[in-house]
Formats: sequence, C-alpha cells, structure tokens
Amino acid sequence: MLKCPPVRDAAERVRIVGKSRDVQQVIARLQEDLQPVQPDDAISEAGRKVLRGEFIKIIQHEAGSRTGEDIEDVHKMRVAIRQTRSGFRLLDSYFKPGLLRTYRKDLRRLMRALGGVRDLDVMIHDLRAFGTLMDEAQAESLGDVIESLEQRRSVARDNLLAVLDSKGYRRFVRAYTDFLTTPGMGANLPGKAEPFQVRHVLPLMIYQHLAAVRAYDSLLEDADPPTLHALRIEFKGLRYSIALFRGVLGKEAESFIEELKKIQDLLGRLNDIEVAREAFIDLMEDLDGDQNAALWLYINHLDEEKPTLRAKVPATWQRFNSKTVQRKLALAVAGL
Repeated sequence: MLKCPPVRDAAERVRIVGKSRDVQQVIARLQEDLQPVQPDDAISEAGRKVLRGEFIKIIQHEAGSRTGEDIEDVHKMRVAIRQTRSGFRLLDSYFKPGLLRTYRKDLRRLMRALGGVRDLDVMIHDLRAFGTLMDEAQAESLGDVIESLEQRRSVARDNLLAVLDSKGYRRFVRAYTDFLTTPGMGANLPGKAEPFQVRHVLPLMIYQHLAAVRAYDSLLEDADPPTLHALRIEFKGLRYSIALFRGVLGKEAESFIEELKKIQDLLGRLNDIEVAREAFIDLMEDLDGDQNAALWLYINHLDEEKPTLRAKVPATWQRFNSKTVQRKLALAVAGL
C-alpha cells in the first residue's frame, strides 16, 4: 500500500470521523433496493442504476481521500468520477435537457481538486523509487525536490478538503442522491417504436465507440504523442461504455475489458511519460543547480523508456483488432 503523510492532528481526525458517519448514511441510502441492470430495462433507468453504483464508489473513498493515508483512495475516487462523467455523455439524451450537466459541473470541481493531489502523489512516489538507484549526493538533491513537492501536495490537499467541506458539495451529494434513488426522475419518455431498452440501445453505443477507436488504424504507424493520447481517450470511451454495463454483458465482456486494459496501459504509460517530463521541466524554474541535475537524471530515465514502449504499440494494436479479441465483444453484445 502506497502511503503518504497522515492527517495533521487528532482534531482533524475527529472531524473526519464525524464526516464519515454522514458518508455512511448516504451509502446506506444508495445501496437500499439497488438492483442489477436487466436487458429490458429502460436505458434511463439502467443508467440510473450504474451511475448509482459509481457514486457509491466515489463516496466510499471520500474518507481515505481526506486523510491521505493511502494514495489509492484519491486514485479510485477519480476513476469512479471519470466513469460517471463518461456515463453522463452516454446517457445525456435520455434525460431532460441540462439535467446531467448540473451534476457534471460539481463533479468537475471535485475532479480538479483530486487531480491536484493525485498528480503530486504520483510524482513523489516515482521520484522516491528512482532515488533508490542514485548515489548519496544525487539522492540528497532529489530529496530536496521531493520535499518541495510534498509542500505543494499539502496545499493541494487543503484545497481538496475545502471542496469536500463546502456547502456546494454537500448540496450536490443530497441532490444527486435524490436523483439516483428516484426512478423516473428527469427521464425523457420514449416515443412510439423508439428504441429505449438496454438491449436496443447499448449495442449501438458500444460499436460507435469501437468505430472511433478503429479509425486510428491508418494513423498509428507514424503516430506522434498527441495522436496516441487522442487514441487513448477514445479507448477510455470504449472501455467505460462497456464497464458501466458489464453486469448485463456477462463474462465475455470481462474478457474483452482485460484485452482493452493491455493497450490502454501501454498508451497510458507513454502519455504519463510525456506529462511527467513536461511537469518536471516546469518545476526546474524553482530549483537550484544540483536539484535540476538530479531531476534531469530522472527525465533521461523516462526518455530511455519511451522507445521500448513505442515499439510494442503495433503488435498490441494488432492483437486488439484480431478476430479472437473482437469475437469476445460480439458475443457479449449478442447476449443481450
């Protein structure tokens, strides 16, 4: 388990425990009468079910995100928010105009606050790991960089706590919980002979995302980092459209998601290197010579990793597009 400094004092812990009781009440309400998605569910109500499940995950990781004792809580909270926002994009037309947009704004604010903490968590963790490979003088200079980043993380965590403690966030939790636990609330009623059940709508949703991914086939050979990043985003849309409804798609969908993860992880690591390199170069403006020298060693370490990763892209892409893998998705959708 990846650790970072605990909450500052006992008073802060008492306050978090008090907030945790409120959170548990919300979770209990969200879990009450929660049913699995069925193929003949209206897509609006199936969407409400899956969004409810993601919101439970968000709320469950709130206390851990407050304390910072395990940095995975912030990460998992962010993943659930990403899946929720992806769900909003998929489901927007099945609810009254502008309804999901109001919740999206609140989640965007929370996502930014979590992102400020998460980015620094990852930087600090990676630099600490790299520091074990350096000599004593270099490690000491890198330690000064890490200390500077820890100070920034403390500020970012204060900002996160301010968002979580705000009246606006608590209003959002109440309103969004009402929406998720009230069947029919805000749903658009389907017209005659209009596809509205999960079995009608979900196949098209999934294959539209698959088409957006496979459109990159002719671009991959000479793809630059921005193009690979754009492909990574399209893969996220595909994965989330399947993951949100994995309960109704069965075991074949789980197998397909595992295949998706292989190429997503590869593209994600390439993007992480680009983002980290840019962030550390920006950081150098506030550092002295020895600290910059230590940081350049890490940047060079990242640069050395890129060619090996890039060389794996064609084969991984070919595997994803193979009949063996695509048949898994086809069987999952056919099961509807």
